[in-house]
Amino acid sequence: MIKYNLVCKKCDLTFDSWFVNSKEYDKLKKKKLLNCYSCGSLRVEKNLMAPKLINKSLIQKSEKEIQKYKKIKKMIFKYQKFIKNNLDYVGENFAYEARSIHYNNKIRDKGIYGTASKKDLQELKEEGIDAHMIPWVEENNN
Repeated sequence: MIKYNLVCKKCDLTFDSWFVNSKEYDKLKKKKLLNCYSCGSLRVEKNLMAPKLINKSLIQKSEKEIQKYKKIKKMIFKYQKFIKNNLDYVGENFAYEARSIHYNNKIRDKGIYGTASKKDLQELKEEGIDAHMIPWVEENNN
């Protein structure tokens, strides 16, 4: 596949288009099958394009970003392990359980964690109930 930057010589519109190869562009041009999607003109030509060069510093930067991501992911796993070992999982009932603890002085040996919508969390906050959303990453995800 090759991407060309094209220009309509009638309306000066520039746009990108993908072709199977460079010969395909020439074939379509010869058969008058290339046209401007804006004005319909057949006066569509290849525009000058700068090649995309890979810079060594960009590769190093992306490696640094990957390492940074891995470090963050490792920290999230540590937090998740702590949460699983020290709190009770209440699943989809998080908002209900949080309200029970807050309003009914329900005594629990451990704190809770579970699933809640952003709306539920906002409502809990408005009611003065301290609840937070944290990132949760499944171990088999990249």
